[in-house]
Amino acid sequence: MQVSDVGKTIATRAPEMGGGVMRQIVELAIYGWGAIPSAKVAAAAALQKRGDAEEAIDSLITAHVSMAGAQGLVTNLGGILTLPVALPVNMAAAATVQVRLVATIAHLRGYNIEDSRVRSALTMCLLGADEVDKRVASGILPGRPFLIATAPVWDPGLDRVISEHTFGDVAGKVGSKHLAVLFAKRVPLLGGGVGAAVDAWNTWVIGAYAREEFLSRRPGLIQP
Repeated sequence: MQVSDVGKTIATRAPEMGGGVMRQIVELAIYGWGAIPSAKVAAAAALQKRGDAEEAIDSLITAHVSMAGAQGLVTNLGGILTLPVALPVNMAAAATVQVRLVATIAHLRGYNIEDSRVRSALTMCLLGADEVDKRVASGILPGRPFLIATAPVWDPGLDRVISEHTFGDVAGKVGSKHLAVLFAKRVPLLGGGVGAAVDAWNTWVIGAYAREEFLSRRPGLIQP
């Protein structure tokens, strides 16, 4: 069984497991792991260095794109290695980096990233604009991340749906990445760097989407 088949099997047969994994990923992304600081600390450091929230977001997107594409990424993710799921470690690592990026953007835009509603919205951003819009149109989701983050109350049932659908989407992307890497090995000058490029590109797209969804809610400096 290929890694993509494993991920899809878990997402289909045990959605609650996939949702649980996504919640663990969000925890690691928000609070940090190993030598990687928390999302709040990273956001505050970027803001202090740049002096402007939007410029700080620019730098955070660039930094996280580089992290997602780094070949040595998994060596810094001890917490990821303990996730009880047959999802490739590099995919779980990339998802953690992507959630962390979204969390830093949300924090700089004035959202409480420890709020359950905001956490649901952070997770949802990993689906990307097209997939979110499809699920909203089909009635699976009530609205886009901004609506979820600013809802009057947190809906634990909706949170489960978001986590399970996001995990299924992440697992599905394993297959696409696997095919891209196999193709690259057949083409001179490409090689294994294609997998890293896919992670980097996906991270940039998710960062851009989060920037659109988490509209600024307060001016001024955001402290960790």
